[in-house]
Parts: sequence; structure tokens; C-alpha cells
Amino acid sequence: MKVEPAARLDGHLAVPGDKSISHRALLIGAICEGETHISHWGRSGDTESTLSAVRALGVQVDEEDVETLVVHGTGLRGLRAPDAPLDCGNAGTLARLISGILAFQNGRFELRGDESLSRRPMGRIAEPLGLMGAAIETTDGGLPLVIEGQPLTGIDYTLPVASAQVKSAILLAGLGATGRTTVHEPEPTRDHTELMLAAAGAQVTRRPGSATVEPAASLRLPEVLVPATSPPPRRFSSPPPSFPARPSPSTTSASTRSAPGSWTCSSGWAPASASSTGARSPGRRSGTSRSAMPSSSRRRSAAPRSRASSTSCR
Repeated sequence: MKVEPAARLDGHLAVPGDKSISHRALLIGAICEGETHISHWGRSGDTESTLSAVRALGVQVDEEDVETLVVHGTGLRGLRAPDAPLDCGNAGTLARLISGILAFQNGRFELRGDESLSRRPMGRIAEPLGLMGAAIETTDGGLPLVIEGQPLTGIDYTLPVASAQVKSAILLAGLGATGRTTVHEPEPTRDHTELMLAAAGAQVTRRPGSATVEPAASLRLPEVLVPATSPPPRRFSSPPPSFPARPSPSTTSASTRSAPGSWTCSSGWAPASASSTGARSPGRRSGTSRSAMPSSSRRRSAAPRSRASSTSCR
């Protein structure tokens, strides 16, 4: 093969939707009321495991195209125990986050994974969920894992090691618990779960080093536009450029209690009312609110693309 010098390169790249947010959009949409429209969903082996898992739990998910899904939520406690184990493949985000949701559902749930995932520690979620009252049993600290739905009680828990997955599992379990659930983390981690829950109507309070969720009666998340990438976790007092600065943590409790479908965040989301003109964004469905990325971050081509490669989420 011979490569000749070129004056320029001309073409385009289609960047897939963020995998961490794609997982969460499916899982949270599954326990919402009504439909959740997910655009620019990042299709990969891991997120397809999440898609298969929510379907196995009785959730209808329509695939409009390779990156557009419509999730027909079953409500906060409406997931159905399947006859067979849930196959998490190699998706650690799925295995850990869904454990928090299943902890307060009715029924018995078994989670399995491939050889690689089965070696990953699940005691990190089993311990705090057990403190909340969950009936959860691991296999030597890993998968297979069995959960029996139980009444839960909120806890105040400090993570021994910073982990967005463990934090998310506890907060998701807190939705179905009695009393407030607070998670303290030794350093900032991805806050997609807190922000998406707030957008769905949950009462979430975010402070430097901690996140709190109150029990929820119901959730509703009409639409999610998954960004192409998510920046690294930022400290709460340092919002990224081009986003409205939040009030200083020293002058507010930083409570995030947005109306469903209208929200901001320091991890790459923009408010639904980003435009002061009130004009509808291209492609918005009439009668629905939209949580969207800035237009400069939206994908400019609808051309089919190959699967995203699997990456890890802390």
C-alpha cells in the first residue's frame, strides 16, 4: 500500500452518543410514566445489553432507527420479574445501576454476566443496598447476583472509593425507599444520574461532595437527547464555559428540583429553554418538552454508523 501526500482531508465523522448517559436514559425511562423519547442513543454491545434487560423486565422499547428509541415506561414499581436470569453481558454500569432499581421491585431477579464481568466486584453495591434493607446475595462478591425485592429505608452513606456506578445504584434505590437517601463521595464523579432524575421530577439535592434523593411517587421524562461525549467530572463550583453559572454553594443548598423535561447540568446538558426566542428546535415533537444539548454539540449527519466501541465508566 502506498500513501501519497494530501493537501487536505474532506469528510465527516459521526460521533456516537455517550454510553454512560445512554444506559441511564433507558433505565430511568423504564421506570417513568408514559413515553421517553431517546435521540442519539449510543448503540454498543453494553447498551444493547441494557436494552435487552429492560425488555426482559416487561418494558416495551421501540427502535425507530439505529439511534432513536421510544421507551414505554412501566412506572416506578412496574418492572416484572423474568423467568430467566438477566444477562448483563460485559456491562458493569447495567449490573450495578439496575440492582438499585430492582431492590424495591416485586419479585426475584438474578443477574449474570460474561466471564469478564463476573470477575468484577459487586460487593460495593451489595453492602449499601443491604444496609437499606435489600435482600441481595452475590457469588463470592461478584456475579451471579440474586435480588429479592424488599421494602427499603433511606440511608446516609459514605463511599469508601469514589464511584459513579455505586453512587447511582444507591440513589436509584432511594427512589423506592422510606426516608431520605444521601451519598457522600470522596471526590467528584459523573453526575448524570442525579441530573436525569431531577429532570424526571425527582427531588434531588446536590452539594459539594454529596447527593441526596427523596422517595418518589412517580417519574416522567418525555425526551432525552444524548450528547456525543461527556466531559470529566467537575467540582460543583466550577461550571464549564458557555453554561449558565450555578449559584455559589455557599449561598444555596443547590437543590435540583426541575420540572420534568427542563433542566441544566455541569456535565454537558443544556436547559430545554436554551433559546430565549422560544422557537422550537428542529426535530422537536409537538407537545413534548425536550432536554437537549447545545446545537453545536448535536450530530449533523443522520448517516448510519458502525457500533461504538465499549469503554469503561467509573
